[in-house]
Amino acid sequence: MTNFVKAVLFDLDGTLIDTAADFVRIIAKMSAENNWQAPPEAAIRQQVSAGASSMVKLMLEQNGQTQVTEEALLEYRQQFLDEYEADICVDSCVFDELEELLSTLEQRGTPWGIVTNKPRYLAELLLSKMQLDERCSVLVCPEDVARTKPDPEPMYLALEKLGIARGGSACVLYVGDHIRDIEAGNAAGMPTILAAYGYIPLEDQQNLKKWDATHIVETPMQLKQLLLSSGKFDYL
Repeated sequence: MTNFVKAVLFDLDGTLIDTAADFVRIIAKMSAENNWQAPPEAAIRQQVSAGASSMVKLMLEQNGQTQVTEEALLEYRQQFLDEYEADICVDSCVFDELEELLSTLEQRGTPWGIVTNKPRYLAELLLSKMQLDERCSVLVCPEDVARTKPDPEPMYLALEKLGIARGGSACVLYVGDHIRDIEAGNAAGMPTILAAYGYIPLEDQQNLKKWDATHIVETPMQLKQLLLSSGKFDYL
């Protein structure tokens, strides 16, 4: 890390925090209550970035429930969200190696923050449960903007809250595991890092280079090494 990097921003689910295990647990619980077979864990993980509705639809389709009304789908989705809010951090954890990364950034005086499409009430609750809320320098959620990622508006708001001019966005890195993360960061003029270890659907995994991220990392260890190695971002 050099002095050129003024801040590091992360997506939340699948990039900074591994939340999938809690979603898997809730889908398994809901499936059992209906005497259904729960979808495979890997299939659920691939739907996390698409949101609660996609995970619920996966559960229903897995069990032949293809004619569910919109009203029923919304009820299942709300049950899912209620279950998640009640036990939001049973199995979730910061990805291996990234706690050390956050601590090192803090020691170096480099602020880090989160720009996510996760609803604020859930994002704040999760960060509080994980004791990350007071360490996170900025949190931008969908409720804070008129246009969410892949629009760059959330990125610009994060810069504003950090006191960094838009023209200085090349000094702020954005890390995410979804194409909308990379598009938003690129549109805001930020170097982008694709977390290929995240919740990426199988059909997208062969096309990651086409997302035009500045860097692609395959593991949290690679992300830590990239961000903490001196000279890596001298081109900024």
